[in-house]
Order: sequence, then structure tokens, then C-alpha cells
Amino acid sequence: MLIYKIFRADEWAALQTAGQSAGAPVDLADGFVHFSTADQAVETATKWFAGIEGLLLLACDTNGMGDALKWEPSRGGALFPHLYRDLHMSDVVWSKPLPIVDDKHVFPKEMQ
Repeated sequence: MLIYKIFRADEWAALQTAGQSAGAPVDLADGFVHFSTADQAVETATKWFAGIEGLLLLACDTNGMGDALKWEPSRGGALFPHLYRDLHMSDVVWSKPLPIVDDKHVFPKEMQ
């Protein structure tokens, strides 16, 4: 299964350079890497990243995450994937830009 992480360009660059990342500042503060399902990603972008240019969407494969991936209630009681270890480059299947068109992020066709 694929789950999705929205990263700023510098966070993506750091992951590529180091090969792993504890995530964005919110991830560090909460103690896990926040992800969204395909159905949750648009609302996540709207709620937390509105108007921010230069974002990337990372599609990550859950198969190698094992017990470090937990599905926990969050926004509205929906279960969200949370990774309780560093995100590894080997988890990333693809990355795509999230451009803004008409004040909304445009998600790649691979998600649809």
C-alpha cells in the first residue's frame, strides 16, 4: 500500500542527502512521521500547507515499515498512518511536485 508524505523542498533534499529523515518539524515535535492516505492527502495539504509553494509529495510503500507503522485516530477520528522510526529513502517509491493552481495544490495523476 502507498501512503503519502508532504515535504518542503529542503526537507526532501535533506532526506535524499542523508538517506533517512526524522521528518519535518511537526514530526520531530510529535515523535513520529505523519503520513496521509490518498483520500486524506488533499485535506492535509489544504489544512497544513495552504499557499505554500515548492512542496513535494512522496509516495511511500508500507510493506517495509513493519511494526513501526501505526494507524492512529487523528483529524475527525479518521485513522492516519504514523511512522515511529526515521523515514528511509528506500521507503520512497516516487516523489512529485505539488504545484499550486487557482489557490489549490494539484496532486499528481498517479494518486487518482
